[in-house]
Amino acid sequence: MQFVHPQILWALLALSIPIIIHLFHFRRFKKVYFTNVKFLKEIKEEKSTRRQLRNLLVLLSRLLAFSFLVFAFAQPFLSKNDTAKTGKNFVSIFIDNSNSMMALSEDVPLVDKAKKKAEEIVSAYGVADQFQILSHELKGSQQRWINQENTIQAIDDISLNPEVNLLSNVYNKQKQSKPKEGNHVIYYISDFQKSITNFNLDNDTLSEINLLPLQSIKESNVSIDSAWFESVVPSINQNNKLIVRIKNHSEEPKDDIRLSINHNNQNRPEGTISIPAMGTKIDTINLLISQPGWQNIRIKIDDYPIQFDDTYFISFNIKEKTSVLAINKNGTNKYLSAVFNGLKSFDLKNVQVSSIKYDQLKDNDLIILTELNEITSGLASAIKSYVENGGNVLVFPTANANIASYNNFFTSLNSNTINKWTKTKSNVFRINTSEFVFDNVYSTIGNNLKLPTTEGHFEFNKQNARGGEYLLRYRDGQNYITKYKRGKGNLFVCASPIDKKYNDLVVNAEVFVPLVYKVAFAANQNDQLAYSIGKDNFTEVKNTSTSNEIIYKIKGAQEFIPGQTNLGNSTLINFNNMITEAGYYDLVLNDELIKGLAFNYDRIESNLDYLNIESLKQQFGQSANILENTLNADLSNVIKEKDQGITYWRLCLLLALLFLAIETLLLRFWKI
Repeated sequence: MQFVHPQILWALLALSIPIIIHLFHFRRFKKVYFTNVKFLKEIKEEKSTRRQLRNLLVLLSRLLAFSFLVFAFAQPFLSKNDTAKTGKNFVSIFIDNSNSMMALSEDVPLVDKAKKKAEEIVSAYGVADQFQILSHELKGSQQRWINQENTIQAIDDISLNPEVNLLSNVYNKQKQSKPKEGNHVIYYISDFQKSITNFNLDNDTLSEINLLPLQSIKESNVSIDSAWFESVVPSINQNNKLIVRIKNHSEEPKDDIRLSINHNNQNRPEGTISIPAMGTKIDTINLLISQPGWQNIRIKIDDYPIQFDDTYFISFNIKEKTSVLAINKNGTNKYLSAVFNGLKSFDLKNVQVSSIKYDQLKDNDLIILTELNEITSGLASAIKSYVENGGNVLVFPTANANIASYNNFFTSLNSNTINKWTKTKSNVFRINTSEFVFDNVYSTIGNNLKLPTTEGHFEFNKQNARGGEYLLRYRDGQNYITKYKRGKGNLFVCASPIDKKYNDLVVNAEVFVPLVYKVAFAANQNDQLAYSIGKDNFTEVKNTSTSNEIIYKIKGAQEFIPGQTNLGNSTLINFNNMITEAGYYDLVLNDELIKGLAFNYDRIESNLDYLNIESLKQQFGQSANILENTLNADLSNVIKEKDQGITYWRLCLLLALLFLAIETLLLRFWKI
């Protein structure tokens, strides 16, 4: 037997007071006059015995009543272990408020049940204890220790949130804020999805860790996992194929799931789909884009009750014209003019090398250098800056090129240098269809596809030694066209001139047209169609102003000024986890739309795969207490019994009242 407040037991010394009172009070003499003294001796003896018995019972009742009252305040308990806690408690409670907690348990969302259990935990501790309430947001304000009253309010303020943190991140925050003294107690109230339960407790002996798993009724979930275009860059007035991946996370097949699309506020049903148990469905939506500009698309399925992943937003830009600048030895390159003449979505400008305005290079999506005798240092520097800041450059050297000037240019971009000119006939033998430029261009590669033939080409030093990726290759292994990813842009180098005398590429429409078409879009291939809330925190935009006081704003369901870092010709935008609601957002500058953004809830919790109690025991062993069979019990009593053992103060109080009642009855009804 132990006591929470053993110092109160000193009050038992006061038991001497009722003993003294009883001794003096019941020994007082009282005169009684009798008219008849017959049988006096017998009466005296009988009354004396009864009085002594009653007095002893009254004394005993008072002593017991006072003793049990003292015991009640001392709070006796019988510990279940040898480490019953004493001193101040610092209790850190994590409440899982991610989207998976919208699942139902007995018609109540799991997040509401988690908040109720958190309140029961708080009530198990005293007013002198300190508390910390954490959720997936891990806000700075949640790191503070607060009193019991403020803790109840903090619990009440928690609601479902799309942000998801791994439990390892939560545990690290709790360790960082651990007090230097007192009892550190940690509680996790969660459904413990496998996707987020990744932490290792490292046999933490300085903190008591408790896991309270919440289980929903058996739910099924179907989610839109992702969406992308078959062609990396969708085109205007063409049938663009939008690919949608939909997953069934349940162990039962799902039939007749309605799929719909909203394109720029125009709804269109896409029929129904069926997905096998734990299966994936890839569906194709045909999308005709008739107007240039930013396009907003919302893809939706109907699924209940887990709905946060039933909608998928994407946003992308369709340019009215793709700008191509051809820098030529002379005024116009007839081969390029012939190719782009039939492509209305391209705007080709031919300029003579001597007429270049370097400050206007950044306004073009693609720059093509054709048959220049030499690349001057000024042009080389301007092109290098253009590539590193996201531009695309395609180089066709001339047969009598100044090799030294070309090599200086190639060296500045860390690409392979020219060795020599070889005037021999060579056949292009291999095409790289896994690279962006020729990806999804040809349905099949067969003998019918005619690859270029050259009558002369440059041989390059240390082929592929500097990170170049071949697009087309000769039979002897030399690269015909090589791509170098440099900075944010791309450099494409052809080994042969753009001249029919040496290179029949210019009359090979099957290869030449898709080559220049896709190369023009190469810098845009990494533009994100969609961002994940809490995961994707950055985007980059080209600067359209030279002012140092550019202030971008985010507008949509939430409006704020994002973090901004100037990178020279571009600005890095940091969302700082400010976006918490899925949907479309606009990045604006002086009320002008700069970029459309689409944000979706993180799909990490779409898979409703949980760690059950047995799995939790296996994973954490003796490092944590698993609070099982407590969903319908008062967790406050469970914790008190666990921490303090079996408490007896209520029993002591009842016994004190009982003996006071016995004393009253003795004095009132036992007449002598």
